[in-house]
Amino acid sequence: MKSTENRPGWILPTIIFSQFAGTSLWFAGNAVLGDLQRQWGLPAEALGYMTSAVQLGFIAGTLAFAVLAISDRWSPRLVFFACSLLGALFNLGVYAVADGYGSLLAMRFLTGFFLAGIYPVGMKIATGWYRSDLGNALGFLVGALVLGTAFPHLIKGLGQSWPWEAVMVAVSALAAGGGMLMLILVPDGPHLAKGAQFDPKAIAIIFGSRPFRASAFGYFGHMWELYAYWAFVPFVLAAHMSQGRAGEINVSIWTFAVIAAGGLGCAGGGLISLRAGSAPVAFAQLAASGLCCALSPLFFHAPTPVFLAFLVFWGIVVVGDSPQFSALNARNAPRERVGSALTIANCIGFAITIASIQLLNYCAAILDAAYLLLLLTPGPILGLIALRPLLRPAPA
Repeated sequence: MKSTENRPGWILPTIIFSQFAGTSLWFAGNAVLGDLQRQWGLPAEALGYMTSAVQLGFIAGTLAFAVLAISDRWSPRLVFFACSLLGALFNLGVYAVADGYGSLLAMRFLTGFFLAGIYPVGMKIATGWYRSDLGNALGFLVGALVLGTAFPHLIKGLGQSWPWEAVMVAVSALAAGGGMLMLILVPDGPHLAKGAQFDPKAIAIIFGSRPFRASAFGYFGHMWELYAYWAFVPFVLAAHMSQGRAGEINVSIWTFAVIAAGGLGCAGGGLISLRAGSAPVAFAQLAASGLCCALSPLFFHAPTPVFLAFLVFWGIVVVGDSPQFSALNARNAPRERVGSALTIANCIGFAITIASIQLLNYCAAILDAAYLLLLLTPGPILGLIALRPLLRPAPA
């Protein structure tokens, strides 16, 4: 309690803002993809490949940072600052260096690589300042990730007359500024501890734990749906409006609204989990998002206001279980290999996002858009099956 009273009041708001600013790099390319396709003649499937490049970079960065123990060798705030600058630099490279498909994918891969020094390292910085109230703090940080992911779409939507280069510059400036604030205002916390050395050989032992296997496979089902849904929201919105709908909508603004709504799911789920527990909350939100997958063809053909409300609700529940899966994985991982377990689970989870994104990317050209998001249904179903053991009361 003493550490809580002595903690400066600006610590959590600064970490939240810096996390939001840094993670705005994630979907910056997605927000301006339409402009890039028109200017550079990129193919329709560029959406899936560009998004997957960021995910692949994040996986590579996560593994590299874990194997080299980067945030243990150096202060996490220095790592966060350096990665914010480098991520901003490679994001800006789309404007300054890239001139076609190959260089675009390279810049997005490198941006994803340095996001591994922003999102997970920001979590570690928070653990240095929070103990008993860590869960609440992490809920805010996941909410910051959600808003950061959505934010480039808001910039694009509000500045529709802006050139795409201005959006990329604005996002890079925001990310660099967030890294600077973290460096200046957030010193290393009193509870900061070094992680155990990463051990890739521990995978058999890790998944030999039934509780961890249950939470990890539930998380994998969740990840099959999450990023593919976020990536293809603009596509299904545009496809819905192309069917002779009356009126117009700002696709970028509504994409922001759908993704950003997930912050409500994270915050609300966190509050409910204090009473109900993480597993029931994760199960309920995953079930709700799975139902949205199954009903998506029906709502695609509904009137536009109904379809928009449906997508916003889906945006709330599709990511609201993320903080709960993070808590469950951390709680159920073998104590002696927590760091390795979480690293392996995160890498597998993000690898799964590439598979689902590429599936939708391929099917977008051959399948009616109304049925595209239906392909995400197996993820929540399998995740719910995996998660069921954690709903049973522990034996006395």
